Amino acid sequence: MTIHYKILMLLVLSIDLSAYSFPALIPSVKPNDEISPAIERLYNEWNPHEDRANELYSNFKYSAIKGLECKPNISRRDPTKVLLIDGVYHVWYTCRKGDSVPVGGKLADDVTPSFDWDLCDIWHATSRDGWKWVEDKVPAVERLPKPQNGWRSISTPDILIWNKKYYLYYQAFNEIPGKNVADRAAITVAESDSPYGPWKPSGKMIINFGKSVDWDSNAIHDPNPIVYKNKIYLYYKGSPQKGGADGTIIRAQGVAIADDPYGPFVKSSLNPVINSGHETCMFPWKSGIAAIVSLDGAEKNTIQYAPDGINFSVKSIIQIPPVAPGPFVADAFSDNGNGRGITWGLAHVMDKESGANNSELIRFDCDLSLDVDRPIFKRNNLRFNKETYFQKTMLMPRYLKTEERYR
Repeated sequence: MTIHYKILMLLVLSIDLSAYSFPALIPSVKPNDEISPAIERLYNEWNPHEDRANELYSNFKYSAIKGLECKPNISRRDPTKVLLIDGVYHVWYTCRKGDSVPVGGKLADDVTPSFDWDLCDIWHATSRDGWKWVEDKVPAVERLPKPQNGWRSISTPDILIWNKKYYLYYQAFNEIPGKNVADRAAITVAESDSPYGPWKPSGKMIINFGKSVDWDSNAIHDPNPIVYKNKIYLYYKGSPQKGGADGTIIRAQGVAIADDPYGPFVKSSLNPVINSGHETCMFPWKSGIAAIVSLDGAEKNTIQYAPDGINFSVKSIIQIPPVAPGPFVADAFSDNGNGRGITWGLAHVMDKESGANNSELIRFDCDLSLDVDRPIFKRNNLRFNKETYFQKTMLMPRYLKTEERYR
């Protein structure tokens, strides 16, 4: 070993390598030293302390509720946002009651449903505590006689209060879902002076289909009204109901804005404002609007935020979000520029015990609120049991087990 090499080795060993390493305790402020693109994103796009310090992150806890349990001939799904009126919680939802189970679009007829949301009406239930619910004896809104809008089925409602009146927006089906096009339906509205009804269906389509080449050409679903900037922002899910390798948007979310519950609603020129999501779930957040985006699309299972109600960006990635969430939104219509967020609501799940294609309402709890601090909902290292991994949709298909090329 030459003297020059020994000197070089001593110089290398004398360097404090820790100055060039990212510290174990993550700094709150981005370091000035050169860092990787991954660490850049941690500060520029996310939060250096992960989800623990992210106001728009939560995991979700689920519980059974009383009074709306699933039965073999009853299916309940798609709850509205929950309202608190004079000390009583109110919710409306899609409900199918009958002896026939869904058989698919090709086999359905006048009395046999195609899917879980076919041959449905809108029902209403109340609660004093959000856990025990009492369902009305009759539907809140029933299907209109053929050929009026919604004669086949009405489903997926949401609620608006405007000038002391109540408005239920919902999908109106004028053909058997899945018979010709998968779920061709647009939005109509019913009006009442009281949350208890009676409700007067307008029979009018409030937001209609886009042109044949548009992203919302065959589905205007999941109406979700929020009062924002002194106007009605009616968010909805749209779809051309076609897709494939050509990059067609399968499902996305847009917004239409009006000064009156009956419109005219003007679709945003930037639609779709969210590129993913199977259902709409919006709520006021600070000076803007937040959204839970679940199940479908490139940005599925995220929580997003738009400071202007239009330009949404991803704020967190979530696990097992509620399906068709209807949160308790205390300030959905206050329009005060200081949205406080949500902590609980209702959702639906498929019920295996009561038969195929039946759904049941359940409760979810979370911490997406500026007024509470629930550390248990900020945990992001969630683990699941064997039943989750071995559910039918996650099992390896039998044909793949036997095909030679996969061995």
